[in-house]
Formats: sequence, structure tokens, C-alpha cells
Amino acid sequence: MRGQDRFGVSAMKTLLAAIIAGGTVLVSGAIYAQSTQSAVQIVPRVTGAAQPMSEIPAPALPRAITDDKRVMRNYPEQPPVIPHSIDNYQLTTKTNRCLECHNREYTESSGAPMISVTHFMDRDGQMLADVTPRRYFCTACHVTQTDVRPLVPNTFTDMKASGRSAP
Repeated sequence: MRGQDRFGVSAMKTLLAAIIAGGTVLVSGAIYAQSTQSAVQIVPRVTGAAQPMSEIPAPALPRAITDDKRVMRNYPEQPPVIPHSIDNYQLTTKTNRCLECHNREYTESSGAPMISVTHFMDRDGQMLADVTPRRYFCTACHVTQTDVRPLVPNTFTDMKASGRSAP
């Protein structure tokens, strides 16, 4: 009977195929190990001067500009920068300290500019009575002004200088 012959021709073929597959895996692993050793020597370091996994001191936080002067925007629809410090401001799903001064009801007493009417529109363009949830986290778009040197050179040109004049 066919099923009773444990070491028949088909069993020998299966065993031979398993041995060949195992050998292929071993040879491939040896080649991969050898290639990764040489790749480690070829690839340049990208971690900077510090040793990998070493602790380096964090740079000091930049000083916030707190003169409360509005800065001209460079292009239409650019979110204005925050001209004051927001250290220790609570900005969670339950509390937004920015709205204590910039919400519509409080601008007269605080003297702060009111947030844009676009912050009261939902994604369908419908006006809401309060700030829309998608505009609730102010620091997603607005940043504080800081007194720091740019990280990369800036070749930005104002749109008035680079745009076309109206006919």
C-alpha cells in the first residue's frame, strides 16, 4: 500500500528537497553576514560627533520675543506668529488658555486680537457659535517668535517682489 511505505521514493525526494533548502538558507545567511560587515565599514556615520547611544546635553531653549508687536505676514493666509511667551499655557482637549484672551467674547477686555472668523467654520463652511474642534489646538499652526539663528539659509522672497503686477 502507498501510505505504509515510510521511506519510499516520494519521502526521499521530500527529504532531499529539505536538505537543499536548508543548505541554501545557510549559504545565504553567511553571504548576508559577510556583506553587512563590509557595509558597516563603508556607510558614513550620520549621528554627528557624539558616540551612538551616548547622552549629549540638550541645547538651551530659545528666548521668546515678548514685545507684543504684530509681525507682517509674508504671504496671504499665513498663520500669525505668537508675539508673547506661552510657557505654562494649558492646551488640552478640555482647556485652551489662548481662548481666554483671543476668543470673541474676551478681546475687548484683554486687548488681544480676535481669532479669525475661519476658526469658527466647520469643514463644510458652516459658521459655529464657538471655535471649531479642528482649529482648537492653536500651536498646530501658530508658533512663538524666538530670538534664534536660522538652522538653514533662507532665500525666501516676499510675494510682492516675486509676484506679477496687476494690469
